[in-house]
This record gives sequence, C-alpha cells and structure tokens, in this order.
Amino acid sequence: MRIQLALTDDWELRGDGSGDIEQIQFRAMRELAHLYDSHKIKSTFNVEVMQQLTFRTLQESHPQLKQRADAWEEHVRMVFNRGHDIQLHIHPQWSRVNFENDQWVLSGDWSLLNYEPAESYKMLSASKAYLEKLLVPLNPNYRCVSFRSGSSAIAPSAFALRQLAELGIVFDMSLVQGLRVNTRNLQLDYTNCTEGFLPFYPQMDDARRVSDKVEPIVCVPIFSFDLSRRRCLATVLHKLKEKAKLRHSRDQETGTYASYEWDEVGRSALSAKVYDKVISPCLNGKHVVADIGRLDFPSLREMLKAIRDAAHKSRQSEVWVVLTNHSKYISDLSHIDRFLNETRKNDEINFVTLSMIADQIRLGRIKPLTANHAN
Repeated sequence: MRIQLALTDDWELRGDGSGDIEQIQFRAMRELAHLYDSHKIKSTFNVEVMQQLTFRTLQESHPQLKQRADAWEEHVRMVFNRGHDIQLHIHPQWSRVNFENDQWVLSGDWSLLNYEPAESYKMLSASKAYLEKLLVPLNPNYRCVSFRSGSSAIAPSAFALRQLAELGIVFDMSLVQGLRVNTRNLQLDYTNCTEGFLPFYPQMDDARRVSDKVEPIVCVPIFSFDLSRRRCLATVLHKLKEKAKLRHSRDQETGTYASYEWDEVGRSALSAKVYDKVISPCLNGKHVVADIGRLDFPSLREMLKAIRDAAHKSRQSEVWVVLTNHSKYISDLSHIDRFLNETRKNDEINFVTLSMIADQIRLGRIKPLTANHAN
C-alpha cells in the first residue's frame, strides 16, 4: 500500500480581516516553507486571493495596501520558485469592505453559497485569473487546478461545483466529513457525508453525496479523524494554559476573534461552552480536522495511525490524502518538524502537491468513486 500525502496551508488573514500581515502571513509562510525545504518536501499553499484583489482595488487611496499587496506577490513567487505549489482559496466576505484607520470591516457573507450565481462566478473567475497571470510567467504550464472554499462552504449548492468545473478546476478540497458549524457568520453541516476519505465524483448540487456517474469535477476530502480522550484532555489543559497567558498579555486579539466569530449560536452560555469544549471531549473524544498546525506531536501520531487504518480499510493499493493547516495560528513549528521527521522514515508514505493530484486524476491514475463503488 502507498499513501500519497498532500500538505496544504490556507494562507490568509483572519476571517474578519484582522491580524498583522507581516506576522501571520509573510513570516509564517517563510518559516513554513523553510521547514518543508529542510525536509525536501514540496507542499501546497492555498492562497486567499479575494483579500489580495481588495488590497489592489484600494491601493491608490491607501498606499500601505500597495506595499502589502506587492509583498504578497513577492512571497507567492518566492515559494513557487522554490518548487511549492500554489492553488486557489477565497473568502467571499472580502467582496464588501470598509477600510479606515488601518482596520478592516468585512461585511460580505462568509459563505460563497449565499451569493447570487453571477457574483460567485465573478469572484471565482477573477481570483483564478489573478493567480494564473502572476505565475504563468514563471512557469508557462502553471494552472489553478484545485479549490478550497472559505470556511469549507461548498455544499449544498446548485451552482458552485458547476462554476468550478466550467473554470477548469479539476477538484475541490473543501469538504470535511463530520464538520458542523452554526455561528453568527456561517452555517454548514457535513455530519452525514457519503464519503470522507477517498476522492469521489460528487452530485453536482450537493458535494456531500457521491454521484452515480462520472462528473466534470472531483471532490477530494480533507482528512478528519477521531482524537482519543487522552489527547483531548491534554489539548484542553494546553488551551487553558494558553488562555491564562493571554489574559496577562497586552494583545488579546486572537482570543477575542475566536470567541466572537466562532461561538456556536445558542451555545454561548458559559456552562454550554465548558461542556462542549472541555467535558464532552474528555469523556467521549472528539472528531477533528487534520489541521496539522493545531495538533501537537502525539495527536499528529494519532492522525497518522488513523490515515493508515483508513487506507487499509479502503483496500486500495494507493490512497491520496489531503491535510490542511493554518500557518497564521502557528507559534511553534517543532511538532510539525517532529512529525515530518518520523513520517519520512516510513517507506509507504510519499509527499505530493495538489497539482500532482490533479495530474493523476486527469491521467486516469486516480479513479474517483461513484455511488456504485462508495463505501
């Protein structure tokens, strides 16, 4: 059995537009790329383009935005020239903005699915064209071939997958089996997806369901798995320590953003938060996204075991697995470093980019599931 593992990073500011771009984007990209280079691994950066288009639109009246947009392009070119892959990621809330006193107010809807089809297509096509115009001069063969929707919002939709296919996107990687979100900005429910591991042809109006026939686009889910109660307890204790540090820090921006933007609707009471985030995970374990920057080394080892178990269960001789990451949240790369050191010693695991996965789909070497062959 062979496991083809794709390391990806959603490269962006926070969902509300906040954050020091030098620290949470530029520095984070440089350090993560350096780590991958040291292991001779090629990764994929899913770069958030709607943010960049907004910077360019407003750069004449706000010169600091031009400097940041220029630096954005320089960093994308840098990692691309070093052999890393660049693919498309957009957060549509950047479609409606206000910028005053160097602060963003984003008033666009967080879900691509809530826009009119014409506006959705305009965002997708403009973002894809921007990336290709930037990178084709460096490699004439470059194309945007994969897409990750902001906040994973991809289904159900009567138009999203069709628009991606029309634009030449080979596969979407927005789906995460088991993910459910009900916040003031976003509502989605992926708790009952037909397939959460292997590439598959989706029903074109609902990526949560496997189609019974070949479709013009493929879905490759982001891996998710059950984290043990022991690791959940360790994670809870670590988070409590981090929150204690934050209370004594002058900069509480990250904690404020997380609690304000991502609190579950109807679960804002302290007792509900304690149960959801502390008691239930420690008693029952928790289904988590394979977001490698948010997992410590023991949790990453559990993730790798879960990947192996799912691969053996699939009875496929070769599986293609996508992991996500949000470098804007990483303060310590040592866990990922240890994980890569251990994983590279395993002969059954190889590291690939999203462009490589698209190539294998187009060549017919990856055979996506249809409903007749889904688990």
